[in-house]
Amino acid sequence: MGYSYRDAGVDIQAGNEVVERIKPAVARTLRPEVLGGLGGFGGLFKLDLAKYPNPVLVSGTDGVGTKLRLAFQMNKHDSIGQDAVAMCVNDILVQGAEPLYFLDYLAVGKVEPKRLAEVIGGIAGGCEMAGCALIGGETAEMPGFYAEDEYDIAGFSVGVVNEDKLIDGSKIQAGDTLIGLPSSGLHSNGYSLARKIFESYSLDEEFPELGESLGEALLRPTRIYVKSILLLLSDAEILGMAHITGGGLTDNVPRILPAGLGIRINTSAWKRPPIFSLLQRLGDVAWSEMYRTFNMGIGYVLIVRSEAEGLVRQKLDELGEKSFVIGSVVTGEGVAYEDGNTGIRSWE
Repeated sequence: MGYSYRDAGVDIQAGNEVVERIKPAVARTLRPEVLGGLGGFGGLFKLDLAKYPNPVLVSGTDGVGTKLRLAFQMNKHDSIGQDAVAMCVNDILVQGAEPLYFLDYLAVGKVEPKRLAEVIGGIAGGCEMAGCALIGGETAEMPGFYAEDEYDIAGFSVGVVNEDKLIDGSKIQAGDTLIGLPSSGLHSNGYSLARKIFESYSLDEEFPELGESLGEALLRPTRIYVKSILLLLSDAEILGMAHITGGGLTDNVPRILPAGLGIRINTSAWKRPPIFSLLQRLGDVAWSEMYRTFNMGIGYVLIVRSEAEGLVRQKLDELGEKSFVIGSVVTGEGVAYEDGNTGIRSWE
């Protein structure tokens, strides 16, 4: 008897089992605009033109990066999918867009239905948090390319905003206020450096300042800010927003500023999660490198007129969101960091 596809390492039946396992989780993400069900060649979504008469589609794509290595080491796969969703939907939210739907791509060495159902369950959970539908995806079994117990995950989201509500930062002026929303930890950036620093430590190790194991602190999923921010946008004028990913506050906030403007950040305005101080101490990392690599406890930034700060923070509080006034827009390009103990240091 000749070879079969299964002999080559690809199990079609196992792939079909994954689809059956994930159907309930996917069903929980569906919106009224979704047409058809899971399993078609393409996902169908009928845009509501009554709600969006002048639509601008906004799309974003991303992966999880080397944070995946921690999921493999801990054999914990139920939250990593949220990271993939968060990295996409938080990005398109910056321009005022409501995420409509998400598609994922999973490449695996071997289809293990239970493990993949956990991963996709995390994706579906992230979509529920963002209010977007999981309308499709692809699982590619690639024996010999990935190890049997490894996988990679990526995805993309499409959102929509009416053209007159598009947020592009063009109205930002010197004197405007920066409001920061807290992160849950590292989110999904800086893990190559973090893993380098912690390579000689066990993920089960307990550090007193963390109050949990190192692995738990590092694997905590990225926060999704969508629902709170969309509700805020209906009540307050937001001039610009930034999702704090790779590049940290140093690189991400200036991306939305008009030419000739910079920011001054007061690093004592919020309390950093202890994982960042631990990273800095054990790795002897320069603070400039820390702020360029990690979010340092601020996952999302809003820019508003200074006189609107009180109203915006009140609305955020009503929505259950903590917030901090973390700085201001200034004349001149670059980023200056101010700390009560060290004074102002410009790292740009």
